[in-house]
Amino acid sequence: MTTEMNVEEQQQLVGEFLQGLAQSFGIKANAENVSSDEDSFEVNLTGDDKELGLLIGPKGNHLVAIHEVSKTMLQRRLPGVNRARIRVDVGGYRSRRREALSAYVQELAKSVADEGVEKGLEPMNAADRKVVHDTVNEIAGVGTISVGDEPRRRVVLVVSSD
Repeated sequence: MTTEMNVEEQQQLVGEFLQGLAQSFGIKANAENVSSDEDSFEVNLTGDDKELGLLIGPKGNHLVAIHEVSKTMLQRRLPGVNRARIRVDVGGYRSRRREALSAYVQELAKSVADEGVEKGLEPMNAADRKVVHDTVNEIAGVGTISVGDEPRRRVVLVVSSD
């Protein structure tokens, strides 16, 4: 028999898990509940930036793994329960990455619109590709397509007819 767990309780569970994970690496970190709505939430680990770098890893690879482990933990602890979508961040890395990527893509999209030549981006994870697609959707005359297979999937900015 399973019991329902609301989004805030799931967020608390993930926050405690992340703090324990950081502690197992000898890192003192606090889990901050960043945002939540009826079906999703975000938790950000805060602490000493130098120590948190270990949890972020090169190009955010460790952070991606921690996100996946957190999702798996929630799935195993709450079998059969309607679980919220989770977002895990460490030291605000993902939010800074989103902002920087969005600014870069805006400049690239302007170039595509001005020159009429498509431009491909480096392979990136699904979350970064979503940032690219969402950013370009706000820009007239430019569209996006995803090409390739994981882990080499990438986004190409193309001239559109809007």
